[in-house]
Amino acid sequence: MSDFPFTLLMVAVPAAGAAVTGAMRHAPAKTVKTMALAFSLATFAIGVALWIGFTPGAPGFQYVSTAQWIPTLGLNFSVGVDGVSLVMIALIALLVPIVLGASWEEKLPPGRSIGSYFALLLMLESLMIGVFAATDVFLFYVFFELMLIPMYFLIGAYGGPRRTYAATKFFLYSLFGGLMMLASVIGLYVVSRDHVPGGTLDWETLRGIASQIPESTQMWIFAGFAIAFAIKAPLVPFHTWLPDAGAEAPVGSGTLIVGVLDKVGTFGFLRICLPLLPAASSKLAWLIITLAVIGIFYGGIVAAGQRDLKRFVTYTSIAHFGFIAMGVFAFSSQAMSGAVIYMVAHGLATGLLFLVVGMLTSRGNSRLISDYGGVWKVAPILGGMFLIGSLATIALPGTSSFVAEFLVLLGTFSTQPAWAIAATVGIVIAAVYMLWIFQRTMTGPIRGAGVLGSPADAAVAEGDFGVGSGSAGSGSSSVALGHKTIFRTPTKFRFGDLNIREIAVLTPLVLLIVVIGVYPKPLLDVINPVSAQIIVDSGHSDPAPSIEGGK
Repeated sequence: MSDFPFTLLMVAVPAAGAAVTGAMRHAPAKTVKTMALAFSLATFAIGVALWIGFTPGAPGFQYVSTAQWIPTLGLNFSVGVDGVSLVMIALIALLVPIVLGASWEEKLPPGRSIGSYFALLLMLESLMIGVFAATDVFLFYVFFELMLIPMYFLIGAYGGPRRTYAATKFFLYSLFGGLMMLASVIGLYVVSRDHVPGGTLDWETLRGIASQIPESTQMWIFAGFAIAFAIKAPLVPFHTWLPDAGAEAPVGSGTLIVGVLDKVGTFGFLRICLPLLPAASSKLAWLIITLAVIGIFYGGIVAAGQRDLKRFVTYTSIAHFGFIAMGVFAFSSQAMSGAVIYMVAHGLATGLLFLVVGMLTSRGNSRLISDYGGVWKVAPILGGMFLIGSLATIALPGTSSFVAEFLVLLGTFSTQPAWAIAATVGIVIAAVYMLWIFQRTMTGPIRGAGVLGSPADAAVAEGDFGVGSGSAGSGSSSVALGHKTIFRTPTKFRFGDLNIREIAVLTPLVLLIVVIGVYPKPLLDVINPVSAQIIVDSGHSDPAPSIEGGK
């Protein structure tokens, strides 16, 4: 069974789905959507089979499929999974059907094809799985770069009013990071020729010779990889593409950005930098941890000052990625396992929150926080989902984020106590901004988006909202954002609660947030052996407990 090409199918099936869906330009929209959903569910089913057949603790990669690609350079098309890549691929396989379901009634810009939109989402799924499954560094780079293409079009063709700016910024940042990575990939290949006849970029082979690469050489190679991964992660100060891309992208693709795409960066540190460049990773760990802790505070403080709901969620992601990066470079298997679980937990919690925000703003036709209030009174299920996402985001005990955050801080404290204490303050900041945003939007007096005019004209009936037209008096910020709508009572329009479809797509995320929070053992069983091996590969060992300190 271990020879069955499950991993290869995980890459191939959504790619085939993208080709089929994209070719159905003249088919009815419902048929196109159903076909795309069928391919994503097939990918999910393969992912379940892959998880069931995976053997925790077995050395090396499992379900490996390899074919010669560029024989003259010793490059292979090789994909497989270990514990870390398995959980990330499972997250992708889960999120994409949910995103497709959430995008079922997505309002696309005029002239845009629903078939092309769903095809781009499936192509992005294939490429993201490819990044996490690649066992050849050059193949990893190819998938890493190809992800740019579908995401650029998802933002630039289907996004909000500032989509062109956001897509271009995302493309340029990612392209720059990709060029830095390419230089490092070439450098790694050249160095490998001193140890392997003809050179190689096979991950297992490079891991075997990593300790023989001079530290000075590792530092230069590390720099290129680190810049590329810091941009994707995103770490401060390489983060500025994320708020624009997340805010302007359609809700579905935005969910994949904050739920999966940005985790390619922290995964790259785990997969490439620590095991293949151990000396440089140890030498520069202080720099990454410093940027991570700065990101925790910066992301939290800036999130608290946001006026745009979607930008608010993206800035909370920047803060959370500080914890993930800190856990990776704490060189403790406990912190590293926590960082991997944090990637999954963040994908679930932030994915849930981003989808709920999308459902809210599609009803209110505004992303401005000030345009909402008392939503819980008229849409209690939506408000409840927002509350669950908020509590998971602040790592409430019993949620998946709590397990992850606890492990990261506990492991980091054993190696970097000062940074762990500083990061703990960030938890307080997170609680403040999440509870503040919940109070502003979900509780208090009911109000519609952008009520203007006299109190009599602008009165909003409890549970009833009317749609009016904008004016010059609607405020400069709303004009700049281009998404303000005025609600009045003369034209009655009920702010509806979540429908059956919306509840169905959110429920799996809620269940997993709770299940992992209460019983994380299945995740830890597959992650812990890989974390322990990475610690060994990076030339470190877990700190032994102090017997004297316990007396």
